[in-house]
Amino acid sequence: MTDSDNGKFVSAVFITFSGNCKRALTYYQTCFGGTLRFETFEEELQGYAEIPVVSGSLVSDSIVIYGSDLVHNEGRILGNYMSIFLQCRNIDDRQALIEKLKFNTQIPFVNNGDDHKLVEVTDAFDVRWVLSV
Repeated sequence: MTDSDNGKFVSAVFITFSGNCKRALTYYQTCFGGTLRFETFEEELQGYAEIPVVSGSLVSDSIVIYGSDLVHNEGRILGNYMSIFLQCRNIDDRQALIEKLKFNTQIPFVNNGDDHKLVEVTDAFDVRWVLSV
């Protein structure tokens, strides 16, 4: 990702916050500046004190931080709370990328339904990818 105004690279990360995504990204905004965006569930979910953030982002001049309150099935543990986030143009492009990432590995079941904004896959190198449309 580059900043089109000056050609420099902008770092981007995806972090699973497990219930405090909105608070964390709002705090990071005080550190980096930038613009916040949040997509949330329409109602409360069991196990969450507040309505969880499905996908949030902080976009600043120096970094883009994507995040979510949704935790992996095994819970949030050291090593699984960061992923590589890629915004795909459409569902077909996302599916093609999933097929490429599956090279020489057995990726666990991935729900590729049109109604899923985020899909996560783990490649042969145990790298987690969060693919959005």
